Amino acid sequence: MNLISNTASTRGRLLAMAALCLATMAVPARAALKIGDSAPDFSADAALGGQPYRFVLAEALKKGPVVLYFYPKAFTSGCTVEAHQFAEATPKFAALGATVIGMSNDDIETLKKFSVEACRNQFAVAADPGAKVIQQYDAQLAVKPDMANRISYVISPQGKVLLTYQSMDPDGHVGAAMKVVQEWKAGQPK
Repeated sequence: MNLISNTASTRGRLLAMAALCLATMAVPARAALKIGDSAPDFSADAALGGQPYRFVLAEALKKGPVVLYFYPKAFTSGCTVEAHQFAEATPKFAALGATVIGMSNDDIETLKKFSVEACRNQFAVAADPGAKVIQQYDAQLAVKPDMANRISYVISPQGKVLLTYQSMDPDGHVGAAMKVVQEWKAGQPK
């Protein structure tokens, strides 16, 4: 009897999780910022290589474009895959003059660990526990508005959106951002 009840309980939990995943995929995407829109300025607690600091978008844009990507939750499978991909590409972004920063509603203590383990000390991740920046960038997850959707932006040094790439699939974000940063770089005076 106990085995049957445990199996039914496990099956129920699995079905509930599957339903949540399907509901998340079926909800229409929010209206993200569009190419040419002004990117809202922000500052946030961030971590790079486990070390906390204050990230200020306006300061980062003085050095070149910023690749700002939002992700739902540190240490989940898709977010870890995406962080690994951005970590591998960060030296290429840096060579093109771009800064990479990830953002979620995780707390800074979690992100200090995530910046080392998943981001491999290559790029910073910023905390947005009140989801204020997530809201400014129209990056809320429709079924859970205090959590970020998976969306990447490239922001020009002039503060304009050059790319909006939205997909819950972590694959594709790095490639789309890299293409736009390369095009930006090619258009700069030599």
